[in-house]
Amino acid sequence: MTTLPVGYESYWMLSAAGAPHPPLAPDSVTEADTVVVGGGIAGLSVAWELTRAGQRVIVLESDRVAAGVTGHTTAKVSALHGLIYAHLRATKGEEGAELYARSQQQAVEHLADVARELGVECELERVPAYTYVDSPYHEDEIRAEAEAAAEAGLPAAYVTDTGLPFPVHAAVRVADQAQFHPRKYLLALAEDLVRRGGRIHERTRVTGLDEGTPCRVTAENGAEVVARDVVVATHYPVFDRALMFSRLAPRRELVVSAMLPEERDPGGCYLTPERGTRSVRTAPYPFRDGHRLLIVTGEKFAPGMPGIGSVSAGYERLAAWTYEHFPEARLMHRWATQDNETADRVPYIGSFHPASQHAWVAAGFGGWGMASGVLSGQLLTALLTGDEPPPWARLYDPCRLRPREAPAMLRMQSAVARRFVGDRLRSSYVDSVEDIAPGTGAIVRIQGRRCAVHRTPEGEVRALSPRCTHLGCLVRFNDAECAWECPCHGSRFGIEGEVIQGPATRPLERREEYE
Repeated sequence: MTTLPVGYESYWMLSAAGAPHPPLAPDSVTEADTVVVGGGIAGLSVAWELTRAGQRVIVLESDRVAAGVTGHTTAKVSALHGLIYAHLRATKGEEGAELYARSQQQAVEHLADVARELGVECELERVPAYTYVDSPYHEDEIRAEAEAAAEAGLPAAYVTDTGLPFPVHAAVRVADQAQFHPRKYLLALAEDLVRRGGRIHERTRVTGLDEGTPCRVTAENGAEVVARDVVVATHYPVFDRALMFSRLAPRRELVVSAMLPEERDPGGCYLTPERGTRSVRTAPYPFRDGHRLLIVTGEKFAPGMPGIGSVSAGYERLAAWTYEHFPEARLMHRWATQDNETADRVPYIGSFHPASQHAWVAAGFGGWGMASGVLSGQLLTALLTGDEPPPWARLYDPCRLRPREAPAMLRMQSAVARRFVGDRLRSSYVDSVEDIAPGTGAIVRIQGRRCAVHRTPEGEVRALSPRCTHLGCLVRFNDAECAWECPCHGSRFGIEGEVIQGPATRPLERREEYE
């Protein structure tokens, strides 16, 4: 068995603490031009761009800014997103692929420009990006992707040599991409936003949205923000408008990082769709001279459904792959990240739903939120301020629904339906509370009622309702991160029932009579 780091801490979170921002005062009423719900890269980028344009902006974050998905990303800023361009050329035509490439590459350049403008030392490095395969069976896909990406306007080429310390069969190479420290960049962005007159309120979970004139956003502590416009940038939208929950599929990925001698740096960011996905990049590591931090991501799964074995087994496979391909690496950290994929693999950035006039959304980044988050700031600012929207606004329009999306949407919802119905047909996941080992959790039927039961390492039992407070699917236990996860839409809860990740906004109900 591979030796793994003991804790679950993102390197980005450990290496950039950040100053806290106060929560909204309970039962208060505050006015703004725009309220942004969510303090990740999309929310902060939108808020900063709008503040720079002269608006009064308030950001509401349920936890800490740049600490959720953004604080656990791999932080590659690239316009090369796996095998996206051959797909876009087939589904949206050459123009759609070209608009996607232009918009994503412009976001890469804009992030670099903003970092330079603010003088942010965020470890920004310009590197090539690669999508590669080991197997000859996928060579045709790589050739098609290189051709489609080049036709879309990217500096893309088909290659067989990379900087990786192992041979690959074929790869797409795109020059002039980037990687950076996301927390250092976004904390500087937040500081400049406040300096320009914007406001940030952390520990303020939003639970209500009234799309009136003006709009009203309500927090769980009774505070309200009244604003002309509302931007929902909460990773997975916390409001069920436009049936967004039927058009997004949550995916979770595991991450390990390791010290690597500088001379072994592969000099780029890499992705292979093979072996359950493997993503590789490095970052500066100031805590050990002569070394960089190797970051490896993979083992993609739907929350609550880890695939082969448990989540812990997934970490073991990822660590074993890292040691096999980088034998001089020494594991330092492990964490997990989560994102959502749209039916057509293009993010939703724009009007929240067809009837909406002042509610906007940014979601569905499909694992490429760094570039798409920056793009969200540019695109939504143009839409909210009345500027001429960029030519790719229609490409990202959340209200789009084309016939080619229908099969993917049906697959997404049939999977949700199987989980929703199938879980209810099971009598139980274990037979009794006594079967639950210390440090683990399971669904148990107690006195005719299902309970989500966790036993602490000390033996104490905690019982919760197993019904996700979003739409009622039954949660499942993540053994590695000690959390309850909804396999339908990706909500995550702590062992006390508290919300860790939306779209749920209410905790799981305690069942103290069974403890």
